[in-house]
Amino acid sequence: MAGSCRWLLMFLIFTELFACTSRKDGRNEIQKDSHQELSSGDVEKGKALYATCKTCHGESGQGNPKLNAPSLANIDGWYLYRQLMHFKKGIRGYLPADTLGLQMAAMANTLKDSVTVRNVVAYIETLPEASVEITFTADIKKGQRTYESICGSCHGPRGKGNEAMNAPRLNGLDDWYLKRQLINFKTSIRGSHPRDSYGQQMVPMATLLRDDDAIDDVIAYIQSVQPVAR
Repeated sequence: MAGSCRWLLMFLIFTELFACTSRKDGRNEIQKDSHQELSSGDVEKGKALYATCKTCHGESGQGNPKLNAPSLANIDGWYLYRQLMHFKKGIRGYLPADTLGLQMAAMANTLKDSVTVRNVVAYIETLPEASVEITFTADIKKGQRTYESICGSCHGPRGKGNEAMNAPRLNGLDDWYLKRQLINFKTSIRGSHPRDSYGQQMVPMATLLRDDDAIDDVIAYIQSVQPVAR
């Protein structure tokens, strides 16, 4: 029993360090796009481009669960930019099993280049914080312990995110969307592309959540903390 505990502790430490450690295989380019280019987005042009997005994600980026469209207003701009570029480049939403990702990849490709992506994200960042509905309940106390041992070292206390570690904000996101993404990581529907360096790091982290109950508990804790304003 003691040996098993020591093995689990070593595995947790290794995977957390692995998830927080930068690699050189293509990340410099992605990070440059996410951090430097985003600051010069044209909000007015982005507003016009957002007309396509609001059909699913809502006028104010509040999302629409019936259309499987998560809230965008509470997502970090640098992270949203990276994901849209990943959809465009076929890094995300390319597997047949990822039906919703395939749909999003098609929509992302209506944005012709990184400039248009930058503009639409700049506009989304002007939208007010959105209130998200809690769609399920679970054990918040268990979720807090799991979050602090597995997720918190990168995503920060109370799920506020940590841009320096390329770990996006989690609080304020839809619980059903968070659950789907964790399951996608566990099953390698997401994070399997060789160029998705950060997604690859999330795969072993998601597998530490042993079952649906563990996933639900962590998400319930994330939903219980107050969102942190941008």
